[in-house]
Amino acid sequence: MRKEATSHERGRVVVVTGASGGVGRATVRAFAARGDKVALLARGREGLAAAADEVERAGGEALVIGVDVSDAKAVDDAAQQVIDAYGHIDVWVNNAFTGVFAPFTEVTPDEFRRVTEVTYLGYVFGTRAALRHMLPRDRGTIVQVGSALAYRGIPLQAAYCGAKHAIQGFNESLRCELLHARSGVRTTMVQLPGLNTPQFDWVLNRMPGRARPVAPVYQPEVAARAIVHAASHARRREYWVGGSTAATLIANAVVPGLLDRYLARTNVDAQQEAGRPDGPANLWSPADGPHGRDFGAHGRFDDESTGDSPQQWLSRNRGRLGAALTAGAGVLAARRLAGLVRR
Repeated sequence: MRKEATSHERGRVVVVTGASGGVGRATVRAFAARGDKVALLARGREGLAAAADEVERAGGEALVIGVDVSDAKAVDDAAQQVIDAYGHIDVWVNNAFTGVFAPFTEVTPDEFRRVTEVTYLGYVFGTRAALRHMLPRDRGTIVQVGSALAYRGIPLQAAYCGAKHAIQGFNESLRCELLHARSGVRTTMVQLPGLNTPQFDWVLNRMPGRARPVAPVYQPEVAARAIVHAASHARRREYWVGGSTAATLIANAVVPGLLDRYLARTNVDAQQEAGRPDGPANLWSPADGPHGRDFGAHGRFDDESTGDSPQQWLSRNRGRLGAALTAGAGVLAARRLAGLVRR
């Protein structure tokens, strides 16, 4: 089924970076279930092959392209491969990232640069490649997969938080330019919570314990549903996924200094648990490369993860009730933080 179908058959043409695992893996399955043609961009050979099989079983069409998104020319070439195969690109999802769990002073300059090149510049290069083909058609959607950490930095992830903040600023600037030009091309951002993905087993980790997401933890399918929705409703500047994301971002806007103290007290321990990683770090090479294995979409936190997010429904269907409930959650979170910090 790969490549044989023409671009005039069913579904949109969608590009997803970081497609071999975690949120990217869940996202390509979600697009495929709609009958879309999905170009899978990532480094890991094993994960890409397994993701392509899942796309086709779900009813989509897979185009596998191995690429390191920190290489601008390689990303441009990947976009051209999609054009050669299907004639156009309807949706481009920037999702690829890497990170280091360590105090800032224990992250080397080369490691910090690598995280920035993949997690920030990878989005810049992907967006530029998408625009090259979308602007002449005056149509298309770019979805930037973000995080609550795009607004709120936390300890032990300085490089990742810095990159996510940079994406946020970059995307706002681009959105203003597109609006000024009255372009038919749209860009939107999806801010995610802590997720049950394999990254915590392959991230470079210098903490005493094994890396883990900050609770509450959501399944990657929650993120995938939000990304697919955003791709079809890109007039919204951004979407918040998960009650924890809404509470964190609102509390950060209302009481940022209080939140600093709360995170200083809680988030060093909240990001680790007993044990050490048993897989290779993927900072410089993919954990699912030629000598690796397919990690899939889920991490090791299925037992504590939820596949539902009422807040996500409110975000998609926002109105006066949704806005009031979300604001109320933020006020309650701020009050709770105040009580915890005073203890």
